[in-house]
Amino acid sequence: MKQIHQISYTERGEQHTGIPIICLHGIGGSQDSFLPQLEALSNSHRTIAWNMPGYGESALLETTSFTTLTQALLGFMDELGIEKAHILGHSIGGMIAQEVALTNPDRVASLALLGTTPSFGGRDDSFKQRFLEARLKPLDDGQTMSELADEFVPQIVGSQADKAMMQAASDTMRVVTPEAYRVILQCLIQFDRYADSGLISQPCCLIAGSEDNNAPAKTMHKMASKIPNACFYELEQVGHLINLEAPKRCNQILNSFYTGLNNDQNT
Repeated sequence: MKQIHQISYTERGEQHTGIPIICLHGIGGSQDSFLPQLEALSNSHRTIAWNMPGYGESALLETTSFTTLTQALLGFMDELGIEKAHILGHSIGGMIAQEVALTNPDRVASLALLGTTPSFGGRDDSFKQRFLEARLKPLDDGQTMSELADEFVPQIVGSQADKAMMQAASDTMRVVTPEAYRVILQCLIQFDRYADSGLISQPCCLIAGSEDNNAPAKTMHKMASKIPNACFYELEQVGHLINLEAPKRCNQILNSFYTGLNNDQNT
């Protein structure tokens, strides 16, 4: 693990000189959530996975919003000397990816969005509040993050999820601090770029799980249809942890996507 700009991270493929890939994990994740991608994508790209502010050894922000998370990502890139990156985001990481692509398009070469949506839930604030209360109630009732992880992970994966993968995902989630978990959940429900998908100018690759109830394939397909330069894939019998549940299929898609972008740049 490395650390810079108060962000801890891991990277592979440092020898590559092209545009790097930066991986942004979800609420229950960490840099380890992208281990299969760090292994596969680093054959052709410098590949970096951060710990979102508040996760791992990354400092929690004084105020957490999509604006400050975007600023943290850009500061992280600046410290690493990265002018432009391919952003690969899962769940809320995909929301941060959309935010930075829309607000700082010159810093983003492409987007790969896994199990994410253009906004959180409906536009009904009461739904957002009910969701937040339901997610935080176990902690309010005295449940530990370890107990929460053991209950939560099996609920979000698909029917063919491997037990070893589920255990690894639970182990990752159990070390998330309650403070960071609460702060990021409160941030999550504020995301709304529903009307802006058509403004995303970068090439985009969207990958959905057919059994993902958090970011339904139908929602992601509709989102892809609004983005001018987007491709969409739906992986059968896969839930929300797409890149961990189906790493080979996911990596094949991502490698093909990035290879195509490299070929376009060289022609």
